Amino acid sequence: MDQALLRSYYATIFELPSARGVVRASLDGETLRDVEGFPELLRTSFALLTAYNPRSMLLPRRVNEGRHQVMRDMLILGCYRVEPSVGFEADAKESVWREPAWLVHGMDREEAIAFGRVFRQNVVVVARDGRPEIIVTDPTADDIGKTFEANWRVRT
Repeated sequence: MDQALLRSYYATIFELPSARGVVRASLDGETLRDVEGFPELLRTSFALLTAYNPRSMLLPRRVNEGRHQVMRDMLILGCYRVEPSVGFEADAKESVWREPAWLVHGMDREEAIAFGRVFRQNVVVVARDGRPEIIVTDPTADDIGKTFEANWRVRT
């Protein structure tokens, strides 16, 4: 995987809906043994999936939105609880790049990888018990299935 692209995944800030309001977090935190200090959402199991811009290829907005809705429909038909979220670079007010994603509660790792492959995404993010990971899902990549461990960093 291209190292600049991987760094951008670590630095992406996600706005995630939770019962106590929006949680802002990135994957570039320090390694912690105890995750009890994290917001409850970050201690659960979920996947972050998107259908936007397959293989980093910029598509027209209407095409991206259509793909994203198809993904949502498939997730709901699979009986998942799905909530909208967004990933962006730097400060939300200054960020040029923003990409919608679905927060998929309780999705297992293998199914998240399958969705990433079907929708031609470079990676998916899967979180289990406070431990997120970035998983390569691009079928054209030499390191498909490779996992990069990450750590939550709560942003304010």
